Amino acid sequence: MISFEKLWDTLKEKGISQYKLINTYGISTGQLDRLRKNDNVSTYTLNVLCRILHCRLEDIAEYIEE
Repeated sequence: MISFEKLWDTLKEKGISQYKLINTYGISTGQLDRLRKNDNVSTYTLNVLCRILHCRLEDIAEYIEE
């Protein structure tokens, strides 16, 4: 399973709120909901988040064995 728990820590470290992701960067509330639920998101979305946060993929997602 892919977990996006690291995303929320990275957002806090970078001082970027979910509100700013939505209103400044155009991330949809649906995408954020899928990230909160560790649901499927596209690699495009992950790429956009890494670009916004100036981070690496492992800073926002990790694979957890079930």
